[in-house]
Amino acid sequence: MKILGISGSASQKSSNYYMLKAIQKSIADKHQMQVYDDIHAFELFTPEKLKKGVPEEIQNFKESILEADAIIISTPEYTHNIPAVLKNMIEWCTHSGEFSDKRILPITFTPNEPRGEFAMQSLLNSLQTMKAKIVMEFPLYKTDVIIENQEIKFPNEIQDMIDEALFLLMN
Repeated sequence: MKILGISGSASQKSSNYYMLKAIQKSIADKHQMQVYDDIHAFELFTPEKLKKGVPEEIQNFKESILEADAIIISTPEYTHNIPAVLKNMIEWCTHSGEFSDKRILPITFTPNEPRGEFAMQSLLNSLQTMKAKIVMEFPLYKTDVIIENQEIKFPNEIQDMIDEALFLLMN
């Protein structure tokens, strides 16, 4: 199965990126996963820009969405919402429908509970508007994982939860 992981952080190589890389590593023997970490470089969406044509890097990203069997979006929470770069990426895809009927696992990866609740709701609202198939909500906290030298490792109970979420994503 081909999975696309999207880091929704405004920071390149953020903890959300490293968390997706840890998932990628944990499933490497079973599934192909690409982790995309460049939405911060997308032009700001406007209807006028859309009329002029989709920039090449955004078009390439949209093709990655279409080619993926499933998508994992991992986001932090900024001021009780998803980061502006993630909202911008969603807006570039709203009109063209890449997320329609796509199986998606939304993850909030934040420092500690209850952070992430507002970002999750915001992300779900956007994905449901685009008719994405949400397999489950998955809040994850930095207090739940082991972080060493920018590498994230999952304790057994967290890995089991991730495996269960991925099972739902694939089926």
